[in-house]
Amino acid sequence: MSNIMKAVRQHAFGGPEVLVYEDAPKPEAQPGEVLVRVQAIGINPPDWYLRDGYKALPPDWRPKVTFPLILGTDISGTVEAVAQGVTGFKPGDEVYAMVRFPGDLAGGSKGYAEYVSVPAAELALKPAGIDHVQAAGAPMSLLTAWQFLVDVGHHEPNPFQPTPHQPLPLEGRKVLINGAAGGVGHLAVQVAKAKGARVIAVASGRHETLLRELGADDFIDYTKSNPEDAVSDLDLVLDNVGGPAAARFLRCLKRGGALFPVYPLGFAGAEEAASRGVTVSATQVRSSGAQLQELAPLLSNGTIRVVIDSTYPLAEAAKAHERAGRGHIQGKIVLTTA
Repeated sequence: MSNIMKAVRQHAFGGPEVLVYEDAPKPEAQPGEVLVRVQAIGINPPDWYLRDGYKALPPDWRPKVTFPLILGTDISGTVEAVAQGVTGFKPGDEVYAMVRFPGDLAGGSKGYAEYVSVPAAELALKPAGIDHVQAAGAPMSLLTAWQFLVDVGHHEPNPFQPTPHQPLPLEGRKVLINGAAGGVGHLAVQVAKAKGARVIAVASGRHETLLRELGADDFIDYTKSNPEDAVSDLDLVLDNVGGPAAARFLRCLKRGGALFPVYPLGFAGAEEAASRGVTVSATQVRSSGAQLQELAPLLSNGTIRVVIDSTYPLAEAAKAHERAGRGHIQGKIVLTTA
């Protein structure tokens, strides 16, 4: 068996043009790991953050990187081999995972490749009712929605705040999802709805039909009105845009409510939040095979649907990143291997 595979690697930071489809060493599964033959790869914002050198992060937060590197965390594929110490998986099993996140922010041998080694604890059996493309679109975005809204699922220190993130009970609550058409947003709409919330989705008007199909009770077209002026008395805002502008949602929340910015860096409303009695909290999404296994039935039976914006062959990863750079993504962009 060949020890060479095709992968998309980069040898320097830069734009999509630095992504090169080329031969690369095929990884070997180490003890506790599973070697997966990759069928599809979901792309996510951390992929382009790393591609361009984490320019959005403060300099002291930027991980040290060794080139060449392989981007990508989200994969779906078939078990090729199982290493020592692994139980619960066997060759031929169809599986999906978010690989080594955030543990490997420097981009080791990861998902933009024909093969990837995955710690068994991060792996789950692929939902039987969906294909590899949909399964590859799920892990990071769905785990983000789930860990913010339902169950953090771990006890690791929170890099964004001194206290653990505490999701709110959602049943009967009035929840606004900002950036509702994107990868995390369209899944968060469905998670909140499945947990009994009344969901208000915020996106541009072209996404309204889809978001109502996915369960949104109300819709705000942000190109026509400011969502913070259109609603009040909310229990929770999940802001998938985040950053400094997230503070505008504080005035929409009732006392005792919460604002969860998925991108919390730069938030500047702490004093106002305290005066309004609003909790502001975030967390860092983490790999979890156990949670992906828990979520698999909901994906398989259609309770949660992964919407695919577009697909590209692995060799055209640069084009997929160009598509991501144009923004206004509806759901997920996915790469497929031949």
